[in-house]
Amino acid sequence: MSVEQAPVQRADFDQVMVPNYAPAAFIPVRGAGSRVWDQAGRELIDFAGGIAVNVLGHAHPALVGALTEQANKLWHVSNVFTNEPALRLAHKLVDATFADRAFFCNSGAEANEAAFKLARRVAHDRFGPEKHEIIATVNSFHGRTLFTVSVGGQPKYSDGFGPKITGISHVPYNDLDALKAQISDKTCAVVIEPIQGESGVVPADVAYLQGARELCDKHNALLIFDEVQTGVGRTGSLFAYQHYGVTPDILSSAKSLGGGFPIGAMLTTEDLAKHLAVGTHGTTYGGNPLACAVASAVLDVVNTPEVLAGVKAKHQKFKARLEQIGEKYGLFTQVRGVGLLIGCVLSEAWKGKAKDVFNAAEKEGLMVLQAGPDVVRFAPSLVVEDADIDEGLNRFERAAAKLTQA
Repeated sequence: MSVEQAPVQRADFDQVMVPNYAPAAFIPVRGAGSRVWDQAGRELIDFAGGIAVNVLGHAHPALVGALTEQANKLWHVSNVFTNEPALRLAHKLVDATFADRAFFCNSGAEANEAAFKLARRVAHDRFGPEKHEIIATVNSFHGRTLFTVSVGGQPKYSDGFGPKITGISHVPYNDLDALKAQISDKTCAVVIEPIQGESGVVPADVAYLQGARELCDKHNALLIFDEVQTGVGRTGSLFAYQHYGVTPDILSSAKSLGGGFPIGAMLTTEDLAKHLAVGTHGTTYGGNPLACAVASAVLDVVNTPEVLAGVKAKHQKFKARLEQIGEKYGLFTQVRGVGLLIGCVLSEAWKGKAKDVFNAAEKEGLMVLQAGPDVVRFAPSLVVEDADIDEGLNRFERAAAKLTQA
């Protein structure tokens, strides 16, 4: 029996929601694959992927099936008890990665919070309270809690909330000399996104990640990879560290892990995990059966040779066409990224106007993203069909044509 719902529209947002977001003018109400429909029945192609979350598009049968089946069994028991989906998911993640142990939470920020707390606890236990400093990179993004936003290298997100957490410094991304100059025996961790996401889709150099690994080993510091945006197949490897061939001590995952259902995970080794003994860290909802059942189904689909190879093939298709569009209309100077995390760097004439491109694309029935004011970001479903790529990029070209002719 369905209950009659009160009608709502975009204007309701401005009346009842805290104004920390500025959502688009339309409301999506239904999705299937890489297509979305709004309240008026208008169809859009989704190249935004819920900000690199909808790894299998919308309403994927495997995910709908997993969620529905679990919803009829058990939703929540807390961590006073364990549950079968959490244990199955942990086994899959451990079997597929460097890690021996998994900790489940609800978001990327929580996964990073756990990673940073673990790093400080390990250093405290092994070397004493002096060894607590964390080095992150300029323009990095690690979440919105007070700790994670302090580690993130974007003051616009951390200023204005009172005293910041101390012992955190920032060095330029991809600059090994700067990291070498900053690291010391007081450093407990170095935190790096293998591809900087929010600040413009900037991939790391292999030598930079290798050098960071060596510096951490030399100074008894832990190397943390924030793979919230790059993990779970996004690069064409299950995790980006595998793409680069550099293994971290701690890895954070979220976004794509749940395919749209909120879940985060911190992965690490047994040797480090033992420092989070009973009572040192926790979460009420983390590892709930619904989220873990869905994430388990995500991994079953994504962690296959066909899907991962498909991501690399689709990257080439996107890149070739986007470079062509960028050149034809003088819109981009560069198309960068790995797998299906792609950033188009706006040309001098269009610097600061990523929002205009976003709006123009939406008018043509296409959902894209920004990564800062100067980069248009694409993070579509990893199984987006070639026909949808072609049609979506046709729409994008129409948007580019109208923008540049205006």
